[in-house]
Amino acid sequence: MAVHRSKNYYATLGVSRTAKPAEIRNAYRHLARKLHPDLNPGDLSAENRFKEVQEAYEVLKDKQKRSFYDQHGFYSDQAFQQRSARGGRRPPGGGFGFDGFDFTDLGSGPGGAGGPDFASIFDSLFEGTTGQQPGRAARKQGEDLEYILDIEFDDAIRGTTAQLKVNRQRRCASCAGSGRAPGSTSQQCGSCNGSGRTHQGAGNMRFTVPCGPCRGSGRIETPCLACRGEGRAPASDTIRVRIRPGTGENSRIRVAGKGNDGPHGGAPGDLYIVARIGEHPFFQRDGSDISIEVPVTPAEAVLGAKIEVPTIGGKAHMRIPPGTSSGKVFRVRGRGVVDPRNGVRGDQFVRISIVVPRIPDEDTKDLMREYASRNPENPRQALLSKL
Repeated sequence: MAVHRSKNYYATLGVSRTAKPAEIRNAYRHLARKLHPDLNPGDLSAENRFKEVQEAYEVLKDKQKRSFYDQHGFYSDQAFQQRSARGGRRPPGGGFGFDGFDFTDLGSGPGGAGGPDFASIFDSLFEGTTGQQPGRAARKQGEDLEYILDIEFDDAIRGTTAQLKVNRQRRCASCAGSGRAPGSTSQQCGSCNGSGRTHQGAGNMRFTVPCGPCRGSGRIETPCLACRGEGRAPASDTIRVRIRPGTGENSRIRVAGKGNDGPHGGAPGDLYIVARIGEHPFFQRDGSDISIEVPVTPAEAVLGAKIEVPTIGGKAHMRIPPGTSSGKVFRVRGRGVVDPRNGVRGDQFVRISIVVPRIPDEDTKDLMREYASRNPENPRQALLSKL
């Protein structure tokens, strides 16, 4: 029997066991962008690492799943669902409960190897217990996928339609997802004598688990050559996705049923598109608000003026009051981005920057000298008084 070690999800994401949800989320996003298959074409190592990062994040981002993992030292959907179904209590009738046990090293031989791993046995123990009929193999749901989509600044604000090419596992066309070679007949499994169950042990404890060779069906079938018996094969799909107006950085867009198809005819997972928004030459975005720095002349700042400013919806007029200093910020209400969650539009913030002109002639310089002589105030006086 093969030896399997429990996975260290915290090490996979590079965070401590006490990491807060925000730290876990940030670590995942960093690794997902670095290892995404679209950014590492043909790199099998990066693809496998990406899957490990996804698996770790799916557990640690969920409070209940993370608690289960922290308590038991491993995680499986079957074990988690079984425990949730009985409310985390011991089985009725005085049955043996697993709460409080550390399954990481139980049954291991010297050096952490040589014996059956309790976590893998416990995982197998609950496989197919959610209503599965004897003699039928469990059909697992396909994995969710994540796709990082680069969106132009203006497209994210106004909305657009994107066409994506997604590599995913599709139901095998040769065997219609069964995993069985077309026209082949099945035979009784010799490992379990057709029962679909075998016995495994950890130390002095023994369990009845689904048979591995026949996957709990009790029958051995000739595998489909096209998909090697898995019932699904790699394929490339073109998917059109609507990007709503106001989509922000790291927004997640769910496309139901466009993840990997499940093995052996299982239901498909979902596709999650993560938006990565491009930068703009002079607009900056903060949620639904837009900010911009607008230059003005000294005369406009001193005397006041009505000026045109760019907004994401075109030009707008605003009044600069007399005596406006450089760095002053004005709010232009309702000129920001529409929040896709509630349809409310944000504001635009205009920061004034006084631009000193180049004076090419002596007459203008004489006017500036006269101005300086009539206005001898020192704007640095407040700073110098502190010394």
